[in-house]
Amino acid sequence: MTQAKNGDTVRINYTGRLTDGTQFDSSGSEPLQFTLGEGQVIPGLETHVEGMEVGAKSTVTVPADAAYGPHRPEAVVTIDRASVPDNINVDIGTQLQARTREGRAMQVTVVGVDDASVKLDGNHPLAGKDLVFDVELVEIVQAA
Repeated sequence: MTQAKNGDTVRINYTGRLTDGTQFDSSGSEPLQFTLGEGQVIPGLETHVEGMEVGAKSTVTVPADAAYGPHRPEAVVTIDRASVPDNINVDIGTQLQARTREGRAMQVTVVGVDDASVKLDGNHPLAGKDLVFDVELVEIVQAA
C-alpha cells in the first residue's frame, strides 16, 4: 500500500487534545487537507503523517517544540489601561489584534487586567504545551 511522502497532498481526520484530555480542535465533518513538506500544519503532526498508509489510524504526542514552540516570557507585556480604547473588551481570555513596533499585525490574548494596566500574551494559546492527536489518513489526494 502507498505511504504518504513529502510533497503529497493528503487528507486526514484528527482530534487534538491536551495531555489532560481536553480537546482543543478536530477536523470535524470534513478532513483537513494539506501538502506534506510545505509547513501548513505543525511540524510534529506533519512528520507523523509522513509514512502513514491510507486508512491507517494512530495517536501521536507532539512535544511543544514540534508544535507551537515554548512559551516565551518576553512575549508577555503589560501596557497602560489608558492606551486601550474604552470600546475594546479587555476581559481575561479576550483575543485582540495588536501591531508590533514594525507595524506587523499579531494576535494577543488578555491574561491580566486591573484599573491601571492590561497584560497581553503574544504567545500562541497552545505554546509550551505537548499536544496529543488521534489521526486517520483518509486519502492521498495527489502524490508527488
